[in-house]
Amino acid sequence: PAMHLQFADYAVVVVYAIFLLVLAQWVSREKKGHEKNTQDYFLAGRSLPWWAIGASLIAANISAEQIIGMSGSAYVMGMAIASYEWMAALTLIIVGKYLLPVFLKHRIYTMPQFLEQRFDHRVRMVMATFWLGVYVFVNLTSILWLGSLAINSVTGLDQVYGLVILGLFAISYSLYGGLKAVALTDIIQVVLLVFGGLLIAWITLNQLSGGEGAIAGFAQMIDRAPEKFDMIFSSESEFYQYLPGISVLIGGMWIMNLSYWGFNQYIIQRALAAKSPQEAQKGIVFAAFLKMLMPILVVVPGIAAALLVPDLNPPDKAYPMAMTLLPIGLKGLVFAALIAAIVSSLASMTNSISTIFTMDMYKHFKPEDTSQKHLVTVGRAVAFSAMIIAMVVAKPLLGGFDQAFQYIQEFTGFFTPGIVAIFLLGFFYKKGTANGALAAAIGSFVLSLLFKLVWPELPFIDRVGLVFVLCTVLGM
Repeated sequence: PAMHLQFADYAVVVVYAIFLLVLAQWVSREKKGHEKNTQDYFLAGRSLPWWAIGASLIAANISAEQIIGMSGSAYVMGMAIASYEWMAALTLIIVGKYLLPVFLKHRIYTMPQFLEQRFDHRVRMVMATFWLGVYVFVNLTSILWLGSLAINSVTGLDQVYGLVILGLFAISYSLYGGLKAVALTDIIQVVLLVFGGLLIAWITLNQLSGGEGAIAGFAQMIDRAPEKFDMIFSSESEFYQYLPGISVLIGGMWIMNLSYWGFNQYIIQRALAAKSPQEAQKGIVFAAFLKMLMPILVVVPGIAAALLVPDLNPPDKAYPMAMTLLPIGLKGLVFAALIAAIVSSLASMTNSISTIFTMDMYKHFKPEDTSQKHLVTVGRAVAFSAMIIAMVVAKPLLGGFDQAFQYIQEFTGFFTPGIVAIFLLGFFYKKGTANGALAAAIGSFVLSLLFKLVWPELPFIDRVGLVFVLCTVLGM
């Protein structure tokens, strides 16, 4: 059911959008006589405080695919999907303590740059090319597609229009200011997200208990669907394929998390922009705290929806369904929060794409023309082009998928083991060579593909763990 928004709801969304645009331009302004240089544009002038870093990490991380996709998965498999979130919180702490200080010490702009300092130029180029491909064709397209799907299921607006509106809105507030515009507006996006999520969780639980409050609703949920609270699946379970038993705690899940939170431009860029290493670490702890909240905001409404509307198809409609229960005006607010989640992720993603392209590739191939002003112009042009490309290919690439969250995990899982192997060898194995790193990178893709074809019943998280071990051996 499209949850027809009233005039008041649309008004809330429009006011929010205008507010965000104005705020982004205001925080991006430069002092008189100072021109934006690459450090300002790509790293917010290395001036971010801890609260902006933490909020921005979460805003970049959480998008429609997380909100819609995860509550869809929760609708089907219950609380277990939250292990992604809780483990992420733990991973963040590890990254903040051990990995981040090394990156900050090197004063890098991008992850491929670190690889060149540690290995050689080839490794940097191979990884930069790979990341650009994944960011444009997997991440950007999936955020656009799932975001437009979310808008479609809430307002009934055609997906193609939704896609174009989201893309242009994200570009319009982030293109001028770069990372500063993204990071400093993210605090508002996150407040809205958390507030909207808590509201939905509260209302769905209250609905379950027939109006007797959220606590009663939660008790009912445990009572009526205890199987939805299994955190570890046995191999008999139909969901073992997605979350294979105990290896969720000790195996491939760690590799996925380390790769995402530790060695991923799109995430780490915020921490690299900190005004000091201490601020960066405080920001990461703040993000870990927000991550712990996420299951309440996303997973609980999904499970509640399974009890309220037992026959939803596809399950990804769970969250939009929960939104229909909200009163007028608040619907608009929660819808604005959903849009906030989407556009902040889009803006972050395009900024990272332009950073990698400009600093890792363009600067290398056109060394003669690298005035700061020129590089910032290139960065803007790339951000804009990436968004246009993603808009064009989103539907052909993703139109046919059922649970898009799994598609993203599956695809990135081909490369994840190699990335983590390369970085860990780079950090901890003094004898690691560039050839070893390249072998691990290529091996990651080849081995993953091989296992997928030869041993299809091997759960995907276990495959990631296994390929990681093999890549590490290759890299030595």
